[in-house]
Amino acid sequence: MPAPVVPRPAPGRPAHRDPDVLRWLGAYASSALGDNVYYLALSWAAVQAGTPTQAGLVMSVSAVPRALLMLGGGVVVDRLGPRRLVIGSGTVRCAAALGVAALLFLAGPGLWALALLAFVFGCVDAVFMPAMGALPARITGRDQLARVQGMRGLALRLASVVGAPLGGLGVALGGAAAAFGLAGLLIAVSVPLLMTVRVRDLPPDDSADLADRTPWRDLRDGLRYIRGHRVLAPLMVAIALGDLGFVGPLNVGLTLLAEERGWGASGMGWVLAGFGAGAGLASLLLTVRGRVPHAGRVAGVAVLAGCVAIGALAFVPRLAAAVAVALLVGLLAGLSGALCGALLQTQSDPTYLGRVTSVASLVSLGLAPLTMPLSAAAVGAWGIGPVFVVSAAVCGLGGAVVLCVRDLRRAELPR
Repeated sequence: MPAPVVPRPAPGRPAHRDPDVLRWLGAYASSALGDNVYYLALSWAAVQAGTPTQAGLVMSVSAVPRALLMLGGGVVVDRLGPRRLVIGSGTVRCAAALGVAALLFLAGPGLWALALLAFVFGCVDAVFMPAMGALPARITGRDQLARVQGMRGLALRLASVVGAPLGGLGVALGGAAAAFGLAGLLIAVSVPLLMTVRVRDLPPDDSADLADRTPWRDLRDGLRYIRGHRVLAPLMVAIALGDLGFVGPLNVGLTLLAEERGWGASGMGWVLAGFGAGAGLASLLLTVRGRVPHAGRVAGVAVLAGCVAIGALAFVPRLAAAVAVALLVGLLAGLSGALCGALLQTQSDPTYLGRVTSVASLVSLGLAPLTMPLSAAAVGAWGIGPVFVVSAAVCGLGGAVVLCVRDLRRAELPR
């Protein structure tokens, strides 16, 4: 599919008034909403079709190809351009969801169709995620990328708040088939929006011609570029430490904490709502301001303050106080995450951005989820308090990296 690549100067208008950015944002929000509906439909259908163990395996099928192929996906994005790949991968995701919806409606297949769908999504996500992450740098100026990160965060929060009830409504009205159909239609909305987005030409590449380069060489060049970058290399370490320390307590530890305190599922929902509200406020701050001075230093301080709040969450006895602490965790984690994402976008050479995004995505989606079973086992052995404290300390190491590495600490967002 030919991409209407047009040379555009960095737009003078802010991102929230740029039609191309707004079309990209609408596509991103619609796709994220479809993903939320898809995951709910997949979990519901898997539980209905098999045992809990089988359902868990189906839900985890997509993680393996996504982790194994993510770095290669970044190479493909940098070689072919993010726009055509995000359109193509979005089309495949839409067709796969609608295909399984039709199968469920007509024949009610078993777990094999659900596992195949999860596998396809995992493979396609390895290209879709770095392509979607690399696209903003091709449609707006560097001075607007921080604001775009804030807008992206708001879209994610909206999708997570609306997606689950919408998926539940689909299941209630027409079963898993209707929910998968709804997910496919929501993903489909993103495709025509992305087809209308204009992208900018990149500067000519002075290295060898693309035909003379192999994907393996491109991957090595990308990893070498990150390793030798004075900001990106320590930033990747900080992101990895932050995710490793944060994912376990939020996804597993919080459930066990709510059970131990007697808060129940509704109480856990309130705590998660507090976290979501705080993260949404951080995204709104970046959307409105567009730039935070001393971005590296602010991100490091926010990580350190957030890790203290994470550790404190395990020792809060009352639900109202836990919600307040969770709101603080969400605000600080959302701010540091958005700033780290904005620095990643603005510090990267656009010709490497697909590979840079794929490395960051691999850390978050490939390594961090491994902490969830470890966190559950550790809570069973030592209790909730020590596990939250250790997790907070791991997060804190990420903040220490940001503040101790001079170039990262002094990193600024473009004006």
